[in-house]
Amino acid sequence: MAAIRARIANITVGGQRRRFLMGVAAIAIGAVAAVVLIAAGVSPGWLLILFVPFWFGALGVVQAREKT
Repeated sequence: MAAIRARIANITVGGQRRRFLMGVAAIAIGAVAAVVLIAAGVSPGWLLILFVPFWFGALGVVQAREKT
């Protein structure tokens, strides 16, 4: 039953690897964007947009590390 649930949730070894890499990439993109926006002197309110890549990146990393 666990194997079926893992397949449905796409939590296979390949799926875990893909989610982990995409999560780390999203966090890295968010960090680079934050540095660029801060260096450009953009209003702090615009930094709230970066919540999205950080959230999805963290979610991907956490999901990749879940055990089925």
